[in-house]
Amino acid sequence: MDVTELTTFLTVARAGAITAAARELNTVQSNVTARIRTLEDEIGLPLFERRSRGMALTEAGQRLLPYAERVLALLREARQAAREDGAAQGPLGIGAMETTAAIRLPPLLAAFHQACPAVRLSVQAGPTAQLVEAVLRREIDGAFVAGPIQHGELAALPAFTEELGLVTQASIGEGDLAAAFGREGLTILTFRQGCSYRQRLEQVLARFGQPNYARLEFGTLDGILGCVAAGVGITLMPRAVVAQAAQREALRWHKLDGEGGEATTLFVRRRDAYESEAMRRFVGLLGGEVAGTAKVEKFRAGGRRVAASTSA
Repeated sequence: MDVTELTTFLTVARAGAITAAARELNTVQSNVTARIRTLEDEIGLPLFERRSRGMALTEAGQRLLPYAERVLALLREARQAAREDGAAQGPLGIGAMETTAAIRLPPLLAAFHQACPAVRLSVQAGPTAQLVEAVLRREIDGAFVAGPIQHGELAALPAFTEELGLVTQASIGEGDLAAAFGREGLTILTFRQGCSYRQRLEQVLARFGQPNYARLEFGTLDGILGCVAAGVGITLMPRAVVAQAAQREALRWHKLDGEGGEATTLFVRRRDAYESEAMRRFVGLLGGEVAGTAKVEKFRAGGRRVAASTSA
């Protein structure tokens, strides 16, 4: 069992097909197939079920998967640790919710890039559940996700506090919000499954006595806000997101009182992961020079204010 075989196994497991894995590994399908067969011969059990539409892990493959992820992650960390000489360099993979990536990350990433220009920074956007899984599987080094997060393998650092509210078309005023809920054909606009704000919106609607509604899923923040502005439906977003939106004049943000009105964004990492100099510098900026200073507060308050059912 060598590194090439484990890398091939992990790539096929994630891609779900020999063809896609070969393309990702920049090799031919016969090489991928041969390496999987060699690994299966060594273990003595099939690792994949061959199906008409791809490959699925067998029970043996599922048992091997976390060990393959751990071994390859440790090898990457070992190379990185050996190369470190006190300077922040090498790759750093960060995940973030769409809303965080759009509003909170730009000043932080700008400050980090200025301080650590040799670091190859990559950012992956996605819903909280997907990002947490990516951190646990060591696919990224850390992620900004919606709290609370309680997991024994993760360390969580509070990063930002978001004020949440319902977002509607600007024509729906303070006195019209309840009426908007009562209209036939209420539609909510959300990100895909695993988004924490989607779950919060569903809880808010249940509180308002609105258990029935249509749902439209989007892959982008601009898509959601654009459709809200056009009157397609409503959504739930942080106030800062709406204040910075290109469509802000066509939107109205309605403050939520009580439970559900605030959300903490956490930065999560694996407890057992090697902490590179790049990660130390990133967390240092997050906890000090950027996140806790007027630089971010100025950014947070930037843009024009939006109309709201209460103070906005």
